[in-house]
Amino acid sequence: MAYKQEHPWLETSVYGGSRPETLPEPPPDWLAEAERRVREWPGTIHQEFPLAGRMVGREPVRPEADPQGLVHGTVDDRARERLLTALADSLPGAVLAAEVEKLYRHGDDAERRGVLRALPVLPDSARRLGLELVADGLRTNDPRLVAAAMGPFAARHLGQHQWRHGVLKCLFTGVTLGAVADLVARTDSELLRMAHDLAAERRAADREIGPDLRALLGMTVLLSLVPPLPDDHAPQDCAAEHSRPTDCHTEDCRTEDCRTEDCRS
Repeated sequence: MAYKQEHPWLETSVYGGSRPETLPEPPPDWLAEAERRVREWPGTIHQEFPLAGRMVGREPVRPEADPQGLVHGTVDDRARERLLTALADSLPGAVLAAEVEKLYRHGDDAERRGVLRALPVLPDSARRLGLELVADGLRTNDPRLVAAAMGPFAARHLGQHQWRHGVLKCLFTGVTLGAVADLVARTDSELLRMAHDLAAERRAADREIGPDLRALLGMTVLLSLVPPLPDDHAPQDCAAEHSRPTDCHTEDCRTEDCRTEDCRS
């Protein structure tokens, strides 16, 4: 029971209560031991990472609110994030990026999803790789991969053009927009124009306009005076351009860290 006390996010399951008795319990402290092994012998990540689903389970973290794990992920997503955190503590940037790419390229869909959800824990030196993996995830039609790709890493680093199309990919694949990190902060008039075009196409084809698309269309009035952001705009890049962002208090800026007139992140 100490294992569940240490990892309370493993307690609930897709069945809405405790893990069913028919499922085997993970070995005591497996995740903590796996983290230790990865820190001491980084090469063991290639054994531990694929094992995570079998050892801790694959249930959604919040089964009642998010039964598919699209917004909050699954317990094995969380476990893999911890394993990649341990790996990042053990390897220099270039070597780390190479190992993470191997995990993604050679992994199954669950392992790829784990890498995408763990991108925020990686150092800035892995940003280029992270952008490549996000782009790859968005090229799939797997809702869980698309949702994982549109998490906090994409919100901070993905260019505005790619980010807009990522939002549309969510709408096309049935991924709730609740999975899109910083949706309100990054939405601009160009995304809303694209959303209106999509809604018009669906009406013309006598297809349903879902609640997420309706909610996005509802932001039109709020953003009617906000110009579209440059296609290569990314919030992290904007923040990096200003050495003392907290000294600037221009009302037009919508980020916490950067309040300069040209920033619309």
